[in-house]
Amino acid sequence: MQGFQTILLLLTSNIFMTLAWYGHLRLQQAGISTHWPLIAVIAFSWGIAFIEYCFAVPANRIGYDANGGPFSLVQLKVIQEIISLVIFTLIAGFLFQGQSLHWNHLAAFICLVLAVYFVFK
Repeated sequence: MQGFQTILLLLTSNIFMTLAWYGHLRLQQAGISTHWPLIAVIAFSWGIAFIEYCFAVPANRIGYDANGGPFSLVQLKVIQEIISLVIFTLIAGFLFQGQSLHWNHLAAFICLVLAVYFVFK
């Protein structure tokens, strides 16, 4: 159950992380934040990142094997990175529809999946 909770929390945190890191670019494209000063864009992103941390920190505490969770520190990081790339791909495809994936992106994802396999081996 802790593994499922950890992954669910990491999924949620990565949605907010991706929006914090790249959402302001979409707002700029839409003309919403075009005239915001950089400090306002940073504050906006930090506000979203705070929510991300509210999910990421518990995910790591629950999932970490030293706290009774099922994952080692390395496993948690690899899981987080894979989730991050999957979420980024989905959000970028939805928000930034002009971005397309190519064969080399697929090859990189396959390498990452293999990385997960080897980390858990």
